Order: sequence, then structure tokens, then C-alpha cells
Amino acid sequence: MIVEVAKHAGFCFGVERALKMTEELSESKALVTLGPLIHNEQVVDKLEDKGVYAVKTVQEASGHAMIVRSHGAPKSVFLEAEKTGIDLVDATCPFVTKIHKIVQEQAAAGRQIIIVGDPKHPEIVGIKGWCDNNAIIIEDEIAAKGLTLNGPACIVVQTTFRNERFQRMIELIHSDGQDVLVFNTICSATTKRQDAAEELSKRSDCMIVVGGKKSSNTKKLLEICQKHCENSILIQTVEDLMMKSLTNCDKIGITAGASTPDWIINEIIHKINEGEGMVDGR
Repeated sequence: MIVEVAKHAGFCFGVERALKMTEELSESKALVTLGPLIHNEQVVDKLEDKGVYAVKTVQEASGHAMIVRSHGAPKSVFLEAEKTGIDLVDATCPFVTKIHKIVQEQAAAGRQIIIVGDPKHPEIVGIKGWCDNNAIIIEDEIAAKGLTLNGPACIVVQTTFRNERFQRMIELIHSDGQDVLVFNTICSATTKRQDAAEELSKRSDCMIVVGGKKSSNTKKLLEICQKHCENSILIQTVEDLMMKSLTNCDKIGITAGASTPDWIINEIIHKINEGEGMVDGR
């Protein structure tokens, strides 16, 4: 049995940066995070063991420093923290911050902001908050086909969106010759992770996708793997892995979402190879 980990899998730069900032600050400050720091229950539990817990509002952070997670937050959060004297630490991923700047500038220039992505995802909620919540959000081809732009517009996209799908949606939007700026703001790490998962799934008997059930980028990885490997499963931890699902599998591929730490991936590899086999790719 051969177990291979995708070339690009697990923590992305933004998540790793936010976690490092939080762990370092927790040693010297009473600290909370605005929402779960990342979409990984195990990491969040470890932070709670260190006294770092999530809050839903700025008011709940009273008496603590507050971390803005890698997904970012609306501009109103920063203004409220300043007004109430909350020590706010910005751990927003730089790729997301770039989108905030784009929509703020382009909205001020009079352009209609179009955001491609999941309207309920915290990243999208945050982006929308940097253009006075005056944005149209579309998440699929049907919405793109039904959208007609009647004036100057600016289109941005969730950092974890599938590039292939984004390009299809852009082609479906009716601009009627209007002045439309399109910014492909998909994170390069996301593209590399998705491409690596696709490549590995094509030559695997089983694909194991490791990540949080609420993680948008993990769900997209599963969708990609399922296209090429029917036996693709999503698990959060080693406890979720049913060994019988690997029966008659000679080649097992593993990929992981951007909020999955290496130690969880390694536990899964160890369980699979406990007794026989080899590990390749990491």
C-alpha cells in the first residue's frame, strides 16, 4: 500500500500567520478572537486550553485584546474597536486585506462591487463591509447568468474559489459594453492546493480529504477529488477514518484544507501505515 500526500496540502500562509500571532500574544495578553480563529475544531480547542476563546462581538472582548482572524472582518469592527478602546490585533490574511482595499477604492470611485463567493462565509461578510455593504454577491453560474451590469463595476472573488469556475462565471455575466474591472483575487496557494489535489486524485484508488466540515476550501477540495476519484472521503481527524473504506486500495492520496495542521495529517498517515506500506510525498 502506497500513501502519498499532495504536494500542496494543509496550512496556508494566512492561517499559519494568524495562529502564530495568536499563540505568541497569548503568552503576554488576555486574548480573544473574533469568531473561531480558523475552521478547525482541534486547533480552536487547543487555543481554549491556553485561555484564548472566541467571541461574537467587539463588546464581548472588553478587558481583552482581540484578534481579527485570517478571514478578516468588516470595517465597522475596526471602527468600533477604536471607539471603545479595544486593543485590536489584525491577523487578516494579506491576500484578503488586498481585496478590502480594492473594493473600498473602487466603491469610492463609483463602481458597483460584485463579489463572487459564498455570501455566508466570514471572508465575504468582511469584504462586503469595506464597501459600505453595498455589493452584489453571486456564488454560482446561475446567478452569474442572471446578472446584468448597467454601469461601471468591479468584480472580485473569494480567495478560496475555484479559478476554473470563476472564469466561467465571468463569461456568463452580461456587461452590455459597460466599464467592468475584474480582479482575480483567488489566492495562489489555493490554486496550487486544488491543482495538486486534482493531479493526485487522478492516480489514486482512494482520496482522503482532511479538514473542517465548515471549511469552504476543504469542501472545494472534496468536490475536485470526487470528479476524478469516486472513492473520495472527507474526515476531520484520525478518529473519523474507517479503515474498511481503504479495502482493496493500493494507492491512497491525502490532501488537506488550509486550516489543517501537519500533526493531524501525520496521525492519519501513521494509522494507515501502522503495520505495512510506505509513505511518499512528504
